[in-house]
Amino acid sequence: MSRLEFRALCAVALLAFLGAPAVAETVTPLKGQDAATQQKDTAECQSIAKQSSGYDPAAPPPPPPSAEPKAGGRARGAAAGAAAGAAAAEVRGRQHEEAYDRASDEAKQEYRQNQAKSTAAAGAVVGGSKQRRDRRADRNEQQEVQAQQESAAQKYGQAYQGCLVGRGYGVSP
Repeated sequence: MSRLEFRALCAVALLAFLGAPAVAETVTPLKGQDAATQQKDTAECQSIAKQSSGYDPAAPPPPPPSAEPKAGGRARGAAAGAAAGAAAAEVRGRQHEEAYDRASDEAKQEYRQNQAKSTAAAGAVVGGSKQRRDRRADRNEQQEVQAQQESAAQKYGQAYQGCLVGRGYGVSP
């Protein structure tokens, strides 16, 4: 699933979630309660449901923030790899000081550049892998926040309906 498809799916799910009623659509008095009692009971049940669930349908929590896509992981990895490769080549050359000193400056530079190239390629792979892992972690975090919000809304609805049923009302969706 592409990032654009995922965002579109999240937007549709969020609109459906926010558009869905959090309270019962039809409340019917089963014990002959008058309209004033029904209004009072409804308000009390809404208050109880808010307290027990921590969710207020009149002021739902904002949607999870969309993290900016992280870019440049491969380039950063390649740069770090190139620097490490050049430094390692210099250290390896110094380990064999006599032969290294006899080599021309061009040969030394070519050796360091070749080492830098090979480690830059490895760094690009590692940087790209880290970038993908970070994106997955951000996506999972957003999904967890959304699931928590949906769970709170469900708890509110269950608490609200349970309170009304306990007070002698029929609740139908």
